[in-house]
Amino acid sequence: TSTALWYRYSQGERNIYGIDFPDGLQKNDALSTPIITPTTKASDGGHDERITNAQVVSLGLVEAALWRRVSEVAVAIFQRGQEIARRAGLILVDTKYEFGLTPNGDLVLIDEVHTPDSSRFWIADTYAARKTAGQEPENFDKEYVRLYYAAQGYRGDGDPMPLPVDLANELSQRYIRTYE
Repeated sequence: TSTALWYRYSQGERNIYGIDFPDGLQKNDALSTPIITPTTKASDGGHDERITNAQVVSLGLVEAALWRRVSEVAVAIFQRGQEIARRAGLILVDTKYEFGLTPNGDLVLIDEVHTPDSSRFWIADTYAARKTAGQEPENFDKEYVRLYYAAQGYRGDGDPMPLPVDLANELSQRYIRTYE
């Protein structure tokens, strides 16, 4: 999509989400360290807007100390997820986390964590060979459904057309394999 990190990089941007990226990256390269790519939460039917880490604070969305804590916790959870995925023969590529505060002000992770709906997973054993061959990594997530809808012209506005039964069955099998 036009907001995806790789798309923006491939269009020549080198400062994305307030983060400077070096020249020479290739599609599906691993980054040297995890990065935080915050977005605003859109209302129903809207699209989340990407913002920089600095804007999270400057827009008054979160105080600086809390944002540092959220960022530290997010990276720690992601790295733990990568370890677990690695042991299962997968690469946890990226994910989405949502955080909130309890009435007492305690930071809590809310919503799903490391599911195929919120994360991208690639097969570790075939990643390097497929990348060298110019192929997309084998995956266990919903990315292929997103690509199907994009090919049909759906851009996320309104209700999508029904997913064909064979694609729905494949999606179920991918989710089961990810769990296993």
